[in-house]
Amino acid sequence: MGKYDCLKIENQLCFPLYAASKEIVRRYKPMLDRIDLTYTQYIAMMVLWDRKELNVKELGKCLYLDSGTLTPLLKKLENKGFVTRHRSESDERNLIITITDKGMDLREEAMKVPSEMGRCLCLNEEDTDVLYKLLYKVLDSIEESKKTIKHKSN
Repeated sequence: MGKYDCLKIENQLCFPLYAASKEIVRRYKPMLDRIDLTYTQYIAMMVLWDRKELNVKELGKCLYLDSGTLTPLLKKLENKGFVTRHRSESDERNLIITITDKGMDLREEAMKVPSEMGRCLCLNEEDTDVLYKLLYKVLDSIEESKKTIKHKSN
């Protein structure tokens, strides 16, 4: 193995993850355009369809996004009438996001998206399950390493 082999793109785990993620999001675009959502808005709505109401910090944790990314996204969803944003009465630092009736109605239109995406990926159920578990293992590992780094710096 050569000195610089570790820098070859074909030896990088990050590259196929990046390229696959980018291509999958690109495949979502025409489907999500039909329901007037970006991919990031769509994943936020998925959490809200399930939870109905939560604060920005909880939403960020579910989506692995920070408030700087979520704030403009949530403003756009509010402008579309899909969510409302209001300060918590018990703690004004907490911004609460609540799905509206219009936002809940959008869920019916979004029901077609997962099956359409499934046809794009051409993975069998077993491969899909393995990939899902591996990706969450990566995410969990990253979260654990953040805690370790944070703990060491304190």
